[in-house]
Amino acid sequence: MQLEDTICALSTPQGMGAIAVIRLSGPEAFSILEKTFDPFSERHALPSAAAYQNVYGRLKEGAQVLDEVMIAVYKNPHSYTGEDLAEISCHGSVYIQEQILKLLYKLGARPADPGEFTLRAFFNGKMDLSQAEAVADLIASENKAAHHMAMQQMRGGFSAEIRALREELINFASMIELELDFSEEDVEFANREELYDLLNRVKRVLTKLLESFDTGNVLKNGLPVAIVGAPNAGKSTLLNALLNEERAIVTEVAGTTRDAIEDELNLEGVKFRFIDTAGIQETDDLVESIGIKKTFEKIAESKVVLYLFNAQLYAENPALIKAEIQALQEKAEDKTLLVLANKIDLLAEKEIFKDLESEDFLLLSALQKTGLEELKKRLLAQVNLGALYQNNVIVSNARHAHALQESLQDIQRVEEGLNSEVSGDFLAMDIREAFKHLGSIIGEVDTDKDILGNIFGKFCIGK
Repeated sequence: MQLEDTICALSTPQGMGAIAVIRLSGPEAFSILEKTFDPFSERHALPSAAAYQNVYGRLKEGAQVLDEVMIAVYKNPHSYTGEDLAEISCHGSVYIQEQILKLLYKLGARPADPGEFTLRAFFNGKMDLSQAEAVADLIASENKAAHHMAMQQMRGGFSAEIRALREELINFASMIELELDFSEEDVEFANREELYDLLNRVKRVLTKLLESFDTGNVLKNGLPVAIVGAPNAGKSTLLNALLNEERAIVTEVAGTTRDAIEDELNLEGVKFRFIDTAGIQETDDLVESIGIKKTFEKIAESKVVLYLFNAQLYAENPALIKAEIQALQEKAEDKTLLVLANKIDLLAEKEIFKDLESEDFLLLSALQKTGLEELKKRLLAQVNLGALYQNNVIVSNARHAHALQESLQDIQRVEEGLNSEVSGDFLAMDIREAFKHLGSIIGEVDTDKDILGNIFGKFCIGK
């Protein structure tokens, strides 16, 4: 990791636009710009420019003017990276962008690696590791919930909670290790009852954070919802109605859908990933049987399963429909199953409505789009939005969840050791492992370079 040189990159999306922003950071940032920047007035000269000032002028290569630009000046340590940093706002021509970058390379800057500006911010103490990862989540956020969650993490609430737990564990480990220095004196510095209380408190917090990962993962990546049922139950019609577009082919021919069709819908800031599957039935058709096999694979991947059946068929044979529901419940016992009685607009007898309602089925007509609002409410009820908007800490990063799980196991070993009255050096060893795993979340350990490379390599260039 070369962190002493000066880097530059395009920070706005590649391609033509009204304006492009090129970011330059490092010890030579301003001296490089002085070689090419021609200010329109003395007060816009770079050597005299104050921090947080915009200067206006031309970028020139020799006598050739490349563009008229605005340069935002940020002086260390008061910048995003903690270094001298400049952001060049130029016209959005792809040609202009390329010429400015080539000139900066010629004058001594090098192209930034993916995420290198944020990596430098981390190393210069502008943010901890979990906050740096939240920057990537914020850039990738596609809905209100994901944005809100990334902003919470960037503000440092999660980091503060982890840091407080870690400090308490470090203090107790220090007390236990101090006892070892006075082992012949039989002195107890670490009160065992207080240690039990600490372990119970840490376990509660870690368990709560781990339980929030299911919610965080859904808010970040979307809730996968499989739409299943017999052929011609109206699955594709329901998908089209939810998306408000003709996404799936709909015909009266049974088995039209032979492969899984996926699309996304944003409901009140939460992303739902709907999967329209092949109709479940016995068949000798090879292609259709492959589609049905994929249906069960998609059920396994989903959090919520919408089982759709034709309300007319229920009127003719309710036992058959109930048997199908029972069979699906057994196959998807760890999923939330919502049972939907479709095509109610075709029912003539009102008595059948009472039978359907008594079974707590959701009644709808995908074709006429009735019952969709109630379906959306039930889907939203599967996501714990209350925790998000009450500013509770929610874990959304798989690396963080793994570290929390490892730390929880370490704490459980400490508790087992206390119950077994093992010696203090073994207790201290497990406590050290616990706060090491917690420290890996916020980067307060000797973080492995491969781990940092993996984290920051997923960032876009220019960030």
